[in-house]
Order: sequence, then structure tokens, then C-alpha cells
Amino acid sequence: MHAASLAAAGVLMLSCAVAAAGPRGDTARLGLPEISAAASRAQVDLGRRLFMDRRLSRNGTMSCGMCHVPEQGFAQNELATSIGVEGRSLRRNAPSVLNSGFNQSYFHDGRARTLEEQAWGPLLAPDEMGNADRATVVGRVAALQDYPDAFRHAFGDAAVSEQRIGVALAAYQRSLVAGGSRFDRWYYGQEEAAMSAEEKRGFVVFRGKAQCNACHELGRTHALFTDEAFHNLGVGIPAAGPEQWLEVRLAPGVTTRIPHALVRSVSEPPRKDEGRFEVTGRPQDRAAYRTPTLRNVELTAPYMHDGSFATLREVVDFYDRGGNPNDNLDRLILPLYLSEQDKQDLVAFMRALTGANVDELARQARAAAAQPATR
Repeated sequence: MHAASLAAAGVLMLSCAVAAAGPRGDTARLGLPEISAAASRAQVDLGRRLFMDRRLSRNGTMSCGMCHVPEQGFAQNELATSIGVEGRSLRRNAPSVLNSGFNQSYFHDGRARTLEEQAWGPLLAPDEMGNADRATVVGRVAALQDYPDAFRHAFGDAAVSEQRIGVALAAYQRSLVAGGSRFDRWYYGQEEAAMSAEEKRGFVVFRGKAQCNACHELGRTHALFTDEAFHNLGVGIPAAGPEQWLEVRLAPGVTTRIPHALVRSVSEPPRKDEGRFEVTGRPQDRAAYRTPTLRNVELTAPYMHDGSFATLREVVDFYDRGGNPNDNLDRLILPLYLSEQDKQDLVAFMRALTGANVDELARQARAAAAQPATR
């Protein structure tokens, strides 16, 4: 929707994928569709600087790149859910922003439809970057001495606006194209030796016994490994089992038994999360979350919307037992009865989905963060 205004400003129109990938662009795009978005290299560079700049947060401590860490698959490996401004714990795991330009919706609940819209979510969230409103962010960026030239190169003049901040951040995220994995070279590039025998067996399990491709889709010419839909897997819902009880002493010689879950909820009140239901209000969407891509998945632990699984093997075991039963469990989630060999092969296959240029994208981001900052 911004193409006309950018053209009027005389901005050179380029594919973000080409702008970011440079001479390795063809390799980086193997297995991925084209991104038909207009942007210039200058807009991508500006977006990268904004993405890595802590000064955009309310107190100058948080950047986008602190939850989406370049060296950690543009996700956050150390914590199940990230830490925001002033040390506040967030409700959900930080998803990777690699290949996010292909998404049809954003956030685990799909509440944003475009990257331009998504970019403002963390900036304004009180527990993430904590800004009061968009005007505050615009004013802060406009006051920084090292941005006028960058905005001039990106948009034709030095004016800072909420639209331009959103466009730049979106342009950068669209440039984070990471394909050309070993799988891509084997499946789409016809390079037989690109994958091991174990990884190839895992692909057979992926499309066969495990039925992973029912949600993590792939096609004849490219694979995004997501159906862009929302599914209830039972993640975050306690598994069925015997109630655990705790003996509590009320007075000398007088005790009672109370559910252990009740004690935990009093001492550590859970932060309610109802997934897609929070966006749609439809009861059938309770605890349903967006299907993430599996590309680069070996780099982006922990997994699921709450970061509750530390390894890919834990994820496979969860699916194998049929998720956690609940009233809204997706009809596709059933016990799989995978063998030990099946599980090992499936994990090996997923590790073959790492893009060829991820390290280079991380290097570029870190270089932007290292630029001298001026007030």
C-alpha cells in the first residue's frame, strides 16, 4: 500500500530479498517464493539500524534484536519467554523473524496482518519496549542526530514519521530471507548428496507416519512449512493425570490436603493466555496458535508459543503422544506411534532446514548494532 508514495519520492524499487542477499541471493532464495514488496537497499539498511537500536525503547535499554537475537536464529534461546523493559517477563516465546516476509499474519495469535502493523506492536507494548504512543517514538527518533541522513537516503528527505518507521522495519524483516538449506538443495535443487540417508528417512516420516505436512506444508516449487492456520495442540494445558496433593499443617496435629496446582496458582499466578480466541472471540479458537514455519527450526529453541519444550526431540515426543487432550484439541492431533528410529530421523530432517545464509544475516545485524550512536 506504500508503493505509490515511494515511487513518487523517486525511490529505486527493488526486491527486498535481492537487496539483502547480495551475490548469494539465488542460494538464499532456493526453496522460497519471491517477495513482491517494494523497497530500496537504503530502507532495508535503515530498518536494520532501527531493529538493533536500544534507544527506541522507553528507557533506552531494549531493542527488537534483544528478543530476536541475530546469533540465535533471530529468536531467543536462553529463555522460554523473553524479558522486556524493566525486566518484565513476557507471556509468549519470541518467534524467529527469519522469512517473516512470507507470513500472512503475525504474532502467535495472528493479530497483525502486515509487517508494517506488526513492527509497532513491540514498540508500544508496556512489557516489551514500553513506549506510550507512536508520536513518542517518532519524536525520539527525530531527535537522534545519526538518523536524518539515513531517512533522507531511504525516503528522499529527513522527515521521520510513524509510517516511515513502520516501512523501514518491515523492509528489513522482509529482507531476512533464509532458504538454500540442505533440504532445498536436495528437494528443489536436485542435489542428491545434499542430505544424508538419515535426513531423507526423516522426510519420509515427515510426510508419512508423522503427517507433519498436514500443517507444515510444502509445494512443488517452494516450501514455507506452514499452513498459516491456527491449531490447538494442548500446549500450555496440563496433561491429564492423577491430581497431585500437598499436605498442609493448619495447627499442631491438624493437617489437610489441597491440590498442588492451587498452591502453585496462589504463589505464582499464571498469566492467562487464550491464543487466537483473544483476537476472534470465537470459543473454538481457545488455545489455538499460528502454525510456525519449520525453516531454521534447529536454531530457534525453545519451542511452542510458551517456550515449554527445550529440544526438537521433546516436540516430537509431544506430538507422538497426541498432544494434551482438551475440549478444543485439533482433529489432526492424534497419537502417532513412531518408533525410536522414526523420531531420530525426523529430528535429523528438521535440522536439514537451516538456511545457507543465516550466519551472514546475523553478521549484518550485529554490524548495524555496533555503529556509533549519537544523541
